[in-house]
Amino acid sequence: MLGDKYSQHFIRQKMMRTVILSLLPIILASIYFFGWRSLSLLIVVTFFGVLTEYLFEKKRNKKVSEAVLVTCILYTMTLPPTIPYWVAVVGIIFGVFFGKEVFGGFGRNIYNPALVARAFVYVSFPEPMTISWTRVATGFPGGFGTYLTEKIELVSQATPMLLFRDTGQMVPYSDLLIGNVAGSLGETCTILIILAGIYLTYTRVASWQIMAGTLIGFLGLNSLLYILGLPSIPNPLYGLLTGGFLFGTVFMATDPVSSPKTREAKWVFGILIGIITVIIRGYALFAGGMMFAILVANTFGPLMDELVKIYKDYKKEGTKRGVEA
Repeated sequence: MLGDKYSQHFIRQKMMRTVILSLLPIILASIYFFGWRSLSLLIVVTFFGVLTEYLFEKKRNKKVSEAVLVTCILYTMTLPPTIPYWVAVVGIIFGVFFGKEVFGGFGRNIYNPALVARAFVYVSFPEPMTISWTRVATGFPGGFGTYLTEKIELVSQATPMLLFRDTGQMVPYSDLLIGNVAGSLGETCTILIILAGIYLTYTRVASWQIMAGTLIGFLGLNSLLYILGLPSIPNPLYGLLTGGFLFGTVFMATDPVSSPKTREAKWVFGILIGIITVIIRGYALFAGGMMFAILVANTFGPLMDELVKIYKDYKKEGTKRGVEA
């Protein structure tokens, strides 16, 4: 009975369920590191995200896609633990509407809705998004024993990227791997993100070409600028493990709707994201850069597919003429 009611309102999408499954350990880690507020924030964001899509899809006599659940989770995991509920709600409503519904709903959006939501709140509400962070919980029961962990007063030492950019200091790599650092809810424990990437690649849900291309573009330019001695660029490994880069690579860049469909375009798409991320980190005011890099690449995704198609048709026509000659 419950399953029938669910099917009346939601489009069942096996691929999206696989992504949600890969995100569950990261959600649990966010609770452990930052407290139960991360879960309550996720619940509130999901409610309003689903409601927004439902209201618009109802007018088209369509169902809500399970993809909106993924959007809500990804968006929440990129937020600081202390983000006001109302700011988070405004962001998800904006992201679902302007990042998805205005294009016609699921499968037609050019941009990743979760990133559209985060970019909007990042630009519109910079203070709660950039200067309010909390310490990570350690030991047992960690954040499972509190609503929200202690606030960090010194903003310049709040996250690994901010610490490096303002002081040149780096946190231990072991802390970056296990998540013993301040940051957004789901972007700190890189070992879980790496495992999720392996799982999504194994299940063929996420494109390994996009992941590999992003790593190549990032490591290539980051290594070059680091060798040249640019002070705002950390060593490649440190840059790889900080600033939400891996989270964006695994979950955001590989979004099957807003990323290219052809194999060749996927490589170019990923490399472009990696390069733009390094440029933003090194020369812009933003400490991260991954969010804007993916949105910029999303803009050119359809064009990349079209150029690949044109090239293949041209090559095919040239081969045909050669055979006829």
